[in-house]
Amino acid sequence: MTGAFFPSGYNNVFFSKPRSMARFGLLMLNQGNWNGNQILTDTNYFQQMVNSSQTLNPSYGYLTWLNGKSSFMVPGLQFNFPGSFSPNAPSDMIAALGKDGQIINIVPSQNLVYIRMGNAPGAGEVPFTFLIHFKK
Repeated sequence: MTGAFFPSGYNNVFFSKPRSMARFGLLMLNQGNWNGNQILTDTNYFQQMVNSSQTLNPSYGYLTWLNGKSSFMVPGLQFNFPGSFSPNAPSDMIAALGKDGQIINIVPSQNLVYIRMGNAPGAGEVPFTFLIHFKK
Protein backbone atom coordinates (compact mmCIF):
# COMPACT_ATOMS: atom_id res chain seq x y z
CA MET A 1 0.00 0.00 0.00
CA THR A 2 1.23 3.46 -0.80
CA GLY A 3 0.18 6.97 0.10
CA ALA A 4 1.24 10.02 2.06
CA PHE A 5 -0.08 12.43 4.68
CA PHE A 6 -0.45 16.07 3.69
CA PRO A 7 -1.66 19.03 5.77
CA SER A 8 -5.18 20.21 4.95
CA GLY A 9 -6.35 23.03 7.19
CA TYR A 10 -6.08 21.76 10.78
CA ASN A 11 -5.86 18.11 9.69
CA ASN A 12 -3.30 15.79 8.22
CA VAL A 13 -5.06 13.92 5.41
CA PHE A 14 -3.87 10.60 3.98
CA PHE A 15 -3.89 10.57 0.18
CA SER A 16 -3.75 7.26 -1.62
CA LYS A 17 -4.77 5.52 -4.83
CA PRO A 18 -7.71 3.12 -5.36
CA ARG A 19 -5.56 -0.02 -5.37
CA SER A 20 -3.98 0.88 -2.03
CA MET A 21 -7.37 1.69 -0.53
CA ALA A 22 -8.71 -1.67 -1.69
CA ARG A 23 -5.66 -3.42 -0.23
CA PHE A 24 -6.30 -1.78 3.13
CA GLY A 25 -9.89 -3.02 2.91
CA LEU A 26 -8.64 -6.56 2.19
CA LEU A 27 -6.29 -6.31 5.17
CA MET A 28 -9.27 -5.41 7.36
CA LEU A 29 -11.42 -8.14 5.82
CA ASN A 30 -8.72 -10.66 6.72
CA GLN A 31 -8.35 -9.31 10.26
CA GLY A 32 -4.86 -7.94 9.70
CA ASN A 33 -3.54 -10.95 7.79
CA TRP A 34 -1.94 -10.56 4.37
CA ASN A 35 -1.21 -13.76 2.45
CA GLY A 36 -0.51 -15.71 5.63
CA ASN A 37 1.51 -12.93 7.30
CA GLN A 38 -0.12 -11.36 10.36
CA ILE A 39 0.59 -7.65 9.76
CA LEU A 40 -1.67 -6.31 12.51
CA THR A 41 -0.52 -8.21 15.58
CA ASP A 42 -2.48 -6.22 18.17
CA THR A 43 -5.70 -8.26 18.09
CA ASN A 44 -7.17 -6.14 20.92
CA TYR A 45 -6.86 -3.02 18.78
CA PHE A 46 -8.43 -4.77 15.78
CA GLN A 47 -11.38 -5.92 17.92
CA GLN A 48 -11.92 -2.36 19.15
CA MET A 49 -11.68 -1.13 15.57
CA VAL A 50 -14.51 -3.42 14.37
CA ASN A 51 -16.69 -3.12 17.50
CA SER A 52 -18.10 -0.12 19.34
CA SER A 53 -15.12 1.69 20.83
CA GLN A 54 -17.17 3.84 23.25
CA THR A 55 -20.76 4.41 24.41
CA LEU A 56 -21.39 7.88 22.97
CA ASN A 57 -21.73 6.53 19.40
CA PRO A 58 -22.22 2.74 19.23
CA SER A 59 -21.73 2.83 15.45
CA TYR A 60 -18.13 4.00 15.78
CA GLY A 61 -15.07 1.82 16.28
CA TYR A 62 -11.48 3.06 16.10
CA LEU A 63 -11.59 5.07 12.85
CA THR A 64 -14.37 2.89 11.43
CA TRP A 65 -18.15 3.15 11.15
CA LEU A 66 -20.08 0.05 12.12
CA ASN A 67 -23.40 -0.74 10.52
CA GLY A 68 -26.15 -2.68 12.26
CA LYS A 69 -25.97 -0.91 15.63
CA SER A 70 -28.91 0.51 17.61
CA SER A 71 -28.05 4.15 16.85
CA PHE A 72 -25.46 6.35 15.18
CA MET A 73 -24.06 9.87 15.15
CA VAL A 74 -22.83 11.62 12.03
CA PRO A 75 -19.75 13.78 11.56
CA GLY A 76 -20.38 17.32 12.70
CA LEU A 77 -23.58 16.69 14.69
CA GLN A 78 -24.04 15.85 18.35
CA PHE A 79 -27.31 13.99 17.92
CA ASN A 80 -27.95 10.24 18.09
CA PHE A 81 -30.13 8.89 15.27
CA PRO A 82 -31.95 5.59 15.92
CA GLY A 83 -31.08 2.53 13.83
CA SER A 84 -28.24 1.65 11.46
CA PHE A 85 -26.38 4.35 9.55
CA SER A 86 -26.94 2.37 6.32
CA PRO A 87 -30.15 0.42 6.91
CA ASN A 88 -30.23 -1.22 3.46
CA ALA A 89 -26.66 -2.53 3.73
CA PRO A 90 -25.62 -5.77 5.47
CA SER A 91 -25.52 -5.28 9.23
CA ASP A 92 -21.86 -6.40 9.42
CA MET A 93 -20.63 -3.71 7.00
CA ILE A 94 -17.65 -1.71 8.28
CA ALA A 95 -16.89 1.64 6.64
CA ALA A 96 -13.73 3.71 6.65
CA LEU A 97 -15.00 7.18 5.75
CA GLY A 98 -12.49 9.68 4.46
CA LYS A 99 -12.27 13.28 3.37
CA ASP A 100 -14.43 14.30 0.41
CA GLY A 101 -16.30 11.00 0.25
CA GLN A 102 -13.38 8.61 -0.11
CA ILE A 103 -14.78 5.39 1.37
CA ILE A 104 -13.67 1.83 1.99
CA ASN A 105 -16.55 -0.55 2.74
CA ILE A 106 -15.91 -4.05 4.08
CA VAL A 107 -18.68 -6.67 4.30
CA PRO A 108 -17.25 -9.80 5.98
CA SER A 109 -20.41 -11.90 5.49
CA GLN A 110 -20.09 -11.44 1.73
CA ASN A 111 -16.28 -11.52 1.57
CA LEU A 112 -16.58 -8.12 -0.11
CA VAL A 113 -14.49 -4.95 -0.20
CA TYR A 114 -15.41 -1.99 -2.34
CA ILE A 115 -14.19 1.57 -2.41
CA ARG A 116 -15.52 4.92 -3.50
CA MET A 117 -13.33 7.70 -4.83
CA GLY A 118 -14.08 10.79 -6.84
CA ASN A 119 -15.46 14.22 -6.16
CA ALA A 120 -17.20 14.94 -2.89
CA PRO A 121 -20.81 13.74 -3.15
CA GLY A 122 -22.21 16.30 -0.72
CA ALA A 123 -21.48 18.87 1.92
CA GLY A 124 -19.08 18.43 4.79
CA GLU A 125 -15.55 17.16 5.19
CA VAL A 126 -16.72 13.54 5.59
CA PRO A 127 -19.91 13.09 3.55
CA PHE A 128 -21.85 9.96 4.47
CA THR A 129 -25.38 10.49 3.21
CA PHE A 130 -25.17 8.32 0.10
CA LEU A 131 -24.43 5.28 2.31
CA ILE A 132 -28.01 5.56 3.56
CA HIS A 133 -29.21 4.68 0.06
CA PHE A 134 -27.07 1.55 -0.26
CA LYS A 135 -29.02 -1.34 -1.83
CA LYS A 136 -28.39 -4.98 -0.90
